Parts: sequence; C-alpha cells; structure tokens
Amino acid sequence: MAKPVIELHGLKKYFTVSKGLFGLQSQVVHAVDDVDLSVNQGEIVGLVGESGSGKTTLARVILNLTKPTRSYVLLNGVDMSSVGRREMKKLRSEVAVVFQDPAGNLNPRHTVGRSIMRPMIIHGVPRKEAYERALQALDMVKMDRNYMDTYPAQLSGGQQQRIAIARALVLKPKIMILDEPTSALDISVQAQVLNLLLDIQEQMGLTYLVITHDLNVIRYICDRVFIMYLGKIVEQGSMDEVLNTPAHPYTKGLMAASPVLDPDAYQEKSHRIFGDPGSLINLPPGCRFAPRCSRAVAACQEQIPDMLALSISHYAACLFAEEEIKSQAGPTE
Repeated sequence: MAKPVIELHGLKKYFTVSKGLFGLQSQVVHAVDDVDLSVNQGEIVGLVGESGSGKTTLARVILNLTKPTRSYVLLNGVDMSSVGRREMKKLRSEVAVVFQDPAGNLNPRHTVGRSIMRPMIIHGVPRKEAYERALQALDMVKMDRNYMDTYPAQLSGGQQQRIAIARALVLKPKIMILDEPTSALDISVQAQVLNLLLDIQEQMGLTYLVITHDLNVIRYICDRVFIMYLGKIVEQGSMDEVLNTPAHPYTKGLMAASPVLDPDAYQEKSHRIFGDPGSLINLPPGCRFAPRCSRAVAACQEQIPDMLALSISHYAACLFAEEEIKSQAGPTE
C-alpha cells in the first residue's frame, strides 16, 4: 500500500484583521479550519472549491510559505513544525509548485533559460550542469531547445505554462502542487497541458495535489478529490464516488454549475447554488453551507455536521448524506 507523502491533521490557519477607524478592533478570518487531508505516494488528489474557500491558503501552509495557527503537517514523514533551515531547504527541493498565471510568475526580463536555471542556481547546482538540466526539462515539456533564448512575452499562454512546469521539474521533486494549472488557458490548450502533466507524472512517479474550481479537470486527471467550503472539507472520496454519487449539496451545486460540452445535457436546476459564498469572519453557528442550501432544516442551522462514512473511501459532512446516497442507488427489490 502506498504511503502518505502529505498528511494534514486538524490544520487551522486564522488571520487577524483590524477594523474601525484606528484599527483598535480586530476580527478573525477562519481561512482553514480543522482540515484533515492526506495524499499518497504516486497519487493525484484534487482540492475543489469556490474562490475564497481556503484552497490556496492550505497550499501555502503545506509549502511553509504561511505559518499555521495550529497544525500537524507531515511532508514525506517529516514534521514541518520542527524542521531546521537546512532540512527545510531540502524539503523545498522535493516539493514544486505551478501557479495559475504563468505570465505573472515568469520574470519578463529573464530569458526562458535563465528562468528555468534560477532554482538550480539558488540550490547550488553548477551553472554548466544547470544549463544541461534546463535543456532536458524543455525536452520533457515537449518544447524545442531553441526557446532557451526567448522571453515570456514571445510565448503563448500554453507555452508559458509549459515553461513554468519545466522550471518546477528541474530540482527533481517528488511532489507537485498545481494551483489552477489550466484556468488561464484556452479550452483547446487545457487538454494538452493536462495530458503533459499525466505523462510527466507517469515518467517520474510524481505525486500531485491539484487545486482547482473546475470539476472537469478533476474528472480528467485525479484519483481522489476533496471538496472544500469556507475553510472546511465537506466531502471527500474517490473521483468516481464523489462525482458520480455526490452526497453533499455543495458538491451537487458545483457539478450543476460546471460547464458541459453537450448543450442538450440535463442539469438538475434544484441543485444550483444561489447567493454569495459567505464570510470567513462571520461564520454561521451550524453547517456553513446551510444559508445557501435548499435542503437545510433547523438542525443544520444549529449543529456542525460530522464527517459521515458512506463507504470505505467516501465521506461527507451532511445530515442528509446517507439519505442522498440511498436515493441515488434507486429502489431495492
């Protein structure tokens, strides 16, 4: 059985913001609130939710770019709260990240070659070796080596994202965190980039954590999926279970809002989500999705639902989760 390379237990990240004319009052933003999540070696796991749900904050905590309020974070078996500077540098070479907007993350004054070589130079790789490894990285992302001397502005969005992926690969990481890797790309280019990521994952045996709001990306690339709403995981399980038999109303709402290629395809209107996502400061006392849920009852407004096991790998935090699964299974004889 594959071992976990990312383990989060009870992860919390709160931010304190000032309010009032002189900033004398403060409010707490519950960006990530008591999250349990694991990613096994060689697995592709998706983290899905609307903007503001806490996905990127969670990724920043994993990367140690943001210190958690409370956590138990293991990265390749190492407790992130107790590592020293030298060990942290080694861990950062094992975890790579690809951001949403490649144009915003590539220095416009640096050539492609210099951008790809920079992480290696920082980690002490000799310049000649760094240059050779940069050429090999271009080969891996299926780009001609002549692009070494070009600038980001001369490239298309898809080419820029390939360069960003090449830069992430040069330190030979074991884990890659992909933060909305295709949302800035045209539909025709998205499939090319996803296929490239799948090829690289198979060749290098990488582990992916894919952060996105696009369920079509999850369906195409992921093994398991976690659904996040206002700082909490509300549903998790295998890709097939969560997307084919969703148990949480929020998951159903995301699926109803997801664009489909077939204009005649049926989409259940009753599952569409209405209203604003809500505030991470003024949280409701019960289920966080209750103010937007068409099925909410008084109990939903009063108590926070536990994560309920629906199968060996499928869980949902909803009072009606079991009922929902049974209704989708159809009548029994």
